[in-house]
Amino acid sequence: MAVALVAASCGPGADPGPASPATRSATVVGTLALPVPADGAPRDYPGIHNAVAFHEGFVSGSVPEGDAGFDTLRAMGVRTIVSVDGAATDVARARARGIRYVHLPIGYDGFDAGRRMQLVRAVRDAMRDGPVYMHCHHGKHRSAGAAATVAVALGWLTPDASMERMKVSGTAPGYTGLYACAARSVPEPAPAIDAVPADFPEVTPPAGFVRAMVEADEAMEHLKAVERAGWAVPPDHPDLVPAAEAGRLADLLRLHVDGDRARARPAEFGAMLAANAAEAQRLEDALLADPRDAAMLSPQLARIGAGCKDCHVKWRD
Repeated sequence: MAVALVAASCGPGADPGPASPATRSATVVGTLALPVPADGAPRDYPGIHNAVAFHEGFVSGSVPEGDAGFDTLRAMGVRTIVSVDGAATDVARARARGIRYVHLPIGYDGFDAGRRMQLVRAVRDAMRDGPVYMHCHHGKHRSAGAAATVAVALGWLTPDASMERMKVSGTAPGYTGLYACAARSVPEPAPAIDAVPADFPEVTPPAGFVRAMVEADEAMEHLKAVERAGWAVPPDHPDLVPAAEAGRLADLLRLHVDGDRARARPAEFGAMLAANAAEAQRLEDALLADPRDAAMLSPQLARIGAGCKDCHVKWRD
């Protein structure tokens, strides 16, 4: 699969030399075997999905689901979870199992050099204590892109090898910014990593509701521009990634389903946010599909717009 790369603030490309040898037998640290770098497909466990190793003891996957997910991570011997998702982390469940959380969210369009170095230091330091699990929401795109970038920076993989692991995770080729971060990553010397402050947060609160809705409106405007361009990248906005805008919209809505604004209002308000988040997720999935069902894209965007309008009429206007 050829992947077109776009400019990203992830540093210049370089070849760090040979990748670490793949571990071909199961690695067991706790009582449950971890995924290994030789796996050609993701592994699923109770409460953990799409688990893919980017290095021995360094795994990307989905958000842990309830007690089952955190019990699985404890059984794997995981000592640190690094979340790159926007949602608040479940610190209580992690702490109850002796697991530390680090929360450094990234976007679907990639991340800057500052965030890259934070992720590199967080993973490097945490690996001294035991296996590290990195997750986003589904474990296919953002966590895989971040894990690939970190693996190159720590000298574990070449850029090409790291992008192959992203493909195993199922990272869609349309997320060119994430692939660019891995492609442009370079090995970092220890002093450069040591210079990064290591006081990483357990929880990074999402943007307030009003700001989130402003961003959601921006994402909708971008999607309308994509629609006018025939569901392609608009010529006058070449930095837009259509699926990323749909994913961003889905996340913005999803993150506030249980937020302060939703808790202060009747349950119907949160239910409407959740329903429209699901509609945005369906649009993202449709934009990533191969082959694409072009006939359903505009009706799906219209459903999202109608959902926004219904919510505004009832709760804002």
